[in-house]
Amino acid sequence: MAWEGELRRIDSCRWEIPEGTVPGMLTNAVVYASEDMLSKIREDNAPMQAANVACLPGIVGSSMAMPDIHWGYGFPIGGAAAVDAESGSISPGGIGFDINCGVRLIRTGLTAEDLDGKMDALMDALYANIPSGLGSKGLTRVGHRELEEILAYGSKWAVENGFGIPDDLNATEEGGCMPESDASKVSDKARKRGLAQLGSLGSGNHFLEVDVVDSVFDDTAARCFGLKEGEVTVTVHCGSRGCGHQIATDYLQQMESYVKSVGLALPDRQLACAPLDSKLGDDYYKAMSCGANYAWANRQMITHWVRESFESVMGVSAESMGMKVVYDVAHNIAKKEHHDYDGSGIDVLVHRKGATRAFAAGRSEVPLMYRDVGQPVIIPGDMSVGTYVLKGLPGSMESTFGTACHGAGRVMSRKAAEKAVTAGQIESDMRNRGIVLRRGSDEGLVEEAPVAYKDVDTVVSVVCEAGLAGKVARLRPIGVVKG
Repeated sequence: MAWEGELRRIDSCRWEIPEGTVPGMLTNAVVYASEDMLSKIREDNAPMQAANVACLPGIVGSSMAMPDIHWGYGFPIGGAAAVDAESGSISPGGIGFDINCGVRLIRTGLTAEDLDGKMDALMDALYANIPSGLGSKGLTRVGHRELEEILAYGSKWAVENGFGIPDDLNATEEGGCMPESDASKVSDKARKRGLAQLGSLGSGNHFLEVDVVDSVFDDTAARCFGLKEGEVTVTVHCGSRGCGHQIATDYLQQMESYVKSVGLALPDRQLACAPLDSKLGDDYYKAMSCGANYAWANRQMITHWVRESFESVMGVSAESMGMKVVYDVAHNIAKKEHHDYDGSGIDVLVHRKGATRAFAAGRSEVPLMYRDVGQPVIIPGDMSVGTYVLKGLPGSMESTFGTACHGAGRVMSRKAAEKAVTAGQIESDMRNRGIVLRRGSDEGLVEEAPVAYKDVDTVVSVVCEAGLAGKVARLRPIGVVKG
């Protein structure tokens, strides 16, 4: 089913779905895209979901869709919406099942030449030390007491237990911990699913990538982020695994019942929500915060094993190499934030689902070391082309409650990808590009084929032209681990 409704041009990279297009809309929806992207966006019918989000009780400003928009659960992936922090509602569909799926960027202090003749050994070590694939389990077993602390403290627990260094926390959104968490709001089933999976990538679009800084566009920001042309970095993309998925499932069921009980008219049952000031809404926010903390602990532990893998191959310590976290960003989360809106300040809850916070210079939430240039924004493309590093700009604060895209975004379903390409073709193409590949299964590889994704150059160009973020550097992959 394709979107046949209106997409009214605002400018070269913004398109409006007017209020009233879908019954119950409380505001308009704005889609960020180039004109060339519109046909595929319409084909996916994700604009319908962006319009539906405009019906969310308490929404402030527009329903927003980034250029990586594609069909999701309730909200489109690439969608964002702010609601009033007092009178608004919270919707698990606006966060996603993989709570705090996000990206962490690590600089290594090495050059590509340092890895000559060692890439196969390095990729073998990374693949062995960091479990990946469907149902993968972490190497470290934690008990119920430790899991309670992980849900409460996130990355802080990991660092305090030897999985990293304090500086890692300074380079992580929220310091790697949502303090509003309350583990008593997380079900036994969610806890059980999380116990065995801590420190693993999982499957789907999750990955670990070894890159080289291929291009620098902003010397000042790149220097501030510690990125130098020719140096090696590592990008980690994963989330809260089964723990977060179960938290979302548990509360969606409760919210669907709530919506029916109060007779709330929503255009899609997948937008099920509850008022923030209700017990159900507050319980979910606290449980979602636990899921976010689990994800940050997960990426923190993976960072530890990335360092150990490099140490085993290079024969020197991670500290002496200069392996440091550049930044860790969440792109499936809801955050309570203060923003300027319509001439005054307002407290809002910003849902970001497949969308990344992109705060400009000066915001107190940006780590002090980056506050003069803006928050690092990490945007992966498909596995064959690598990742962009951007910085948040004032335009995001003015237009999108400090939000930008989160990646290239799918343009083809997983089933369609399976029909379009074979695992052998992908392996051959990666080899020809000089990329060393390690993967869990043929099926998982094909589902995430490069052809299934939008052109990340185009996606990034849109958010930059719109003034939401600015290019800092581009990273070229030389090694990929796929789940």
